[in-house]
Order: sequence, then structure tokens, then C-alpha cells
Amino acid sequence: MLIATMAVLGGLALLVLGADRFVSGAAGTARALGVSPLIIGLIVVGIATSMPEVFVGGVAAWDGKTRIAIGNALGSNIANIGLVLGATALLTPIVVQSRTLRREFFLMLAAMLIAFVLMFDQHLSRIDGLLLLGSLLLMLAWIVNQAKREASAALAQGEQEGTPGLVKSIVFMLVGLTVLLGGAELLVRGAVYIAREFGVSDLVIGLTIIAVGTSLPELAASLMSVARKEMDIAIGNVIGSNMFNMLMVLGIPCIIYPDTFGREVLLRDFSVMWGLTLLMVWMVFCSGKNRYSRVEGAILLLCFAGYQYWLFRG
Repeated sequence: MLIATMAVLGGLALLVLGADRFVSGAAGTARALGVSPLIIGLIVVGIATSMPEVFVGGVAAWDGKTRIAIGNALGSNIANIGLVLGATALLTPIVVQSRTLRREFFLMLAAMLIAFVLMFDQHLSRIDGLLLLGSLLLMLAWIVNQAKREASAALAQGEQEGTPGLVKSIVFMLVGLTVLLGGAELLVRGAVYIAREFGVSDLVIGLTIIAVGTSLPELAASLMSVARKEMDIAIGNVIGSNMFNMLMVLGIPCIIYPDTFGREVLLRDFSVMWGLTLLMVWMVFCSGKNRYSRVEGAILLLCFAGYQYWLFRG
């Protein structure tokens, strides 16, 4: 128990340290390349912080448990909006600075729609998995093309900092990512051991610790981004992670082990995910404030807590 407690505390410390270095490196990389922090948050931070979900989903599918991967993908998206964005906004209001954010939100909604259409028959085949990954590649190619245009414009204006700054920022980012993911793994393992010692069932552990644990990198990265006033990285992280969860975290497992799933996945989990996503969009665009306030953060957190309660009651 002592070792598990030390693992939890050590994991938290590594999360904070890793997130600090990772976000610092990501912001530096964006400035050195002359692209917006939103693009870096969307691609680099979004992909990197989604690695735990990819790992968990791949291992589950290899064991013939693709339904765990499906639940992980949908649950992580719900956690990213309700827990990650909610907790971050509750700590510090998030001001949306990017003028291109509507484009990124559209990509996230498109990824969700593609996943919904392929899942509508309650079966994910290898062809579905290839279609999901193919859609991801097309979206990434479009985003990278936009990033190249931004970089060219910045270079023409003399805003690029040069290769030395880029190399240092990338090293910071890689080191921070390694520490961040290691901290998340250490914390989850310690928490699972403690939960089992107190007699908590594997089902409850999976619904709570594992689901939230795979979202810890996103939470740590977003909180540190806001602390460093890199608001666009925080938003890009949530949007990017949700997009990758729908296309990559769902796509890879069903290629490994195609499977069917219950109707409640669409009626309950997908509906909650759509509802939170539309609420997220409404809060920043339809309200006309271009920010997420503490009140809105609290609302998102309450929605996440309500969803968890619904799962336990069911």
C-alpha cells in the first residue's frame, strides 16, 4: 500500500513536470515553425496525449475485447470535454484567440459523424477501420497544408525564429511527453492497486480509474497550457484528441479484431458525446463571448459527473 501511494504521488509529480516541459516545447515549436499554437495543439499535442487511448484500445482488441476499445474511445471524448475542458475552465477562464477555430471544430464534428455512420449497424469491420484511418490521413493532410501556408506567411514577414530554437523546443517536447506518459502510467497503476485493496470491483475500476486515467495527459497538458497563457494549445488539445479518438482509437482496434456492440453505445454514450460536443460549440460561438467561463466549466463538470452516475445506476 505504501508503494502504491508513493506511485500515485510520484505519478502526479511527473504529470506536472512533464506537462510543463511538453507545453513549453510545443509552444516553442509553434513559434519556431511560424504556425499557430492551435495547429500544434491540434496535431502534436492532440496525437501525443491520445497515445494512452491507442495503447489501451490496441491491447484490448488484441485480447478480443474490441468493445472495451469502443467504450474507451467514446468515454475519453466525453472525459475530454466534461472533465478536461470543464476542470481547465473552472480553474481559469479560457479565452479563444484563434480566428480559425471554427474550421477545427468542423473537423472534429466531421470525424464524429463519420464514426457514427460506420457504427450505425452496430458492427465495426476491418473495412470500417481502414475508412476511419483513411479519413484521419485526409484530415491531417489538409491541416498540414494549412500549417505550411501559415509558416510561409510568417517566414515572409520575418517572424520565424530559426532552426536552433526549433531543435531545442522539439527536445523539450519529447522529453516532456515521455515524462507525462510515464507519470500517467505510474499514477493509474498505483490507483488501481489501492482501489483493489479497498475491494472496488474491476468494472468500477475500468469505468472510473482507467477511463479517467487515459485522459490524464490531456488534463495535465490543458491545465499547464492555460497556466502558461497558451489558450489555443489547450483548446487544440481537446479538439485534436477527440478527433483522433474517433478515427484512430476506434480505427486501429477494429482492424485488429472486428466486433459488434450493443445498441446502448449509440443511444447512451454516443448521444452524451454529441450533446457535450454541441454544448462545447454553443458555449464559445453562440454565446458570442469567445471564451469558456468558470460557470461553463462547472456545467461541463456536472454533466460529466451526471454521466458517471448514469453509468453506475445502469
